[in-house]
Amino acid sequence: MFEEKIDGFPEGFLWGGAIAANQVEGGWNEGGKGLSTADMAIFKKDLKPEEYSKHYTITNQQIEQAMQATDAADYPKRRGIDFYHHYKDDIALFAEMGFKVLRFSIAWTRIFPTGVEPEPNESGLQFYDDLIDELLRNNIQPLVTLSHYEMPMYLVNQFGGWSDRRTLDCFERFTLAVLKRYGKKVKYWLTFNEIDSIIRHPFTTGGIVPERYPAERLENIIYQALHHQFVASALAVKHCRRLSPDSKIGCMLTRLLTYPQSCAPEDVLLAGRENQLNYFFSDVQIRGRYPRHMLRRFSEKGLQIDTRPGDEEILSQHRVDFISISYYMSLVTSVNADKMDKVGGNIAGGVKNPYLKTTEWDWQIDPVGLRIALNDLYDRYQIPVFVVENGMGAVDTPDGQGVIRDDYRIAYFQSHLQQMKEAVKDGVELLGYTSWAPIDLISASTSEMNKRYGFIYVDQDNQGNGTLRRSRKKSFHWYQDVIRSNGAGL
Repeated sequence: MFEEKIDGFPEGFLWGGAIAANQVEGGWNEGGKGLSTADMAIFKKDLKPEEYSKHYTITNQQIEQAMQATDAADYPKRRGIDFYHHYKDDIALFAEMGFKVLRFSIAWTRIFPTGVEPEPNESGLQFYDDLIDELLRNNIQPLVTLSHYEMPMYLVNQFGGWSDRRTLDCFERFTLAVLKRYGKKVKYWLTFNEIDSIIRHPFTTGGIVPERYPAERLENIIYQALHHQFVASALAVKHCRRLSPDSKIGCMLTRLLTYPQSCAPEDVLLAGRENQLNYFFSDVQIRGRYPRHMLRRFSEKGLQIDTRPGDEEILSQHRVDFISISYYMSLVTSVNADKMDKVGGNIAGGVKNPYLKTTEWDWQIDPVGLRIALNDLYDRYQIPVFVVENGMGAVDTPDGQGVIRDDYRIAYFQSHLQQMKEAVKDGVELLGYTSWAPIDLISASTSEMNKRYGFIYVDQDNQGNGTLRRSRKKSFHWYQDVIRSNGAGL
């Protein structure tokens, strides 16, 4: 009558790691690549935790300076870790760890340098052909993200980014080119990385430069851009089903689990609404419609979302196969938050949780929150879940033998994977886990190198100095054992 209890990760569980083109590739002016929003990101020294979110802001002056810059000196994401030339060696290291999957993104401007070209750039297409083929030769499945924090700057400057419907048309052309080229090789796709982040980082996620709009109109502009991304995501699902029928395509959400600071009904209600707002972004892509609470929010704020005939049908008919999440921290909220201690972090800040430790970058470490988040997600949607980002940034210092003994990183992953395993035993249908990130890369939030995530150390500092030599950290061998045992030792 009842199914046998689940004791651990299922056979065929997809263990691996996750990277983004703009944080690893480099080669910003090679192979016909055009400038993207990521190429505007400048390294800023000595940021305080409360300033991380401000780092994502952009001004017309900053854009003008970046567009005129002819090197990568102040723009670390232009150089990355030179994955563009080192990908074979890096993939060999991933294979040594036992990866079953690598999540990576395709740089839009490698395929369409400005976004408006009628035909794709063959050099860019060939690079990803070679990358995918190398993964498959090493028995690593590609998990491809179509849009990960970079879009053509031409579309930003000419169209206003995703606020203009024409950008949707350009993205659909990009999506079709990619699916036609790689549809028979790639079995797992994601549409937009952390699509919810457009609310927090409109330029990074949507190509929206705030000072180009009246302040009172900015929120409306952002939600209009988000609507265009929702439709683009649904169209990507439609085209994927036609061009790559054996594939699965998912959405991606920053899971911002929020606790009430107290059991006061007002705090509980506020936390519930924060979680409800976080789910809005996946609701549209999984349930195929805008939830009523958002329609109320739009009405009360006087926001008008322009839609075209057929948009509702596109959203309802082309829903994703699975949901993927990034999970780094949990949050706390209160109606009296202004009187309480705070924590920072580039994803989101909030009231300090006295029961949790924080990382060097002020992110609250909450492994149990991952179990809670996974159970909530699966209970809500009843579709497979994929954890595609989870990790901690830290300053790594080699010892006298040149080895990085990163027990703090191992402890972080150990505690989170244990809770993830418990979620699977709870009944959550989990497809896989890709750590952020398997190799040191340029930080998304601060554009620094010294905020290291990887199991693999890259010899490069914040200024780009170093040999780029790769070396295994202690955590490399630990994760290798986790994968080999399918998490049995956790």
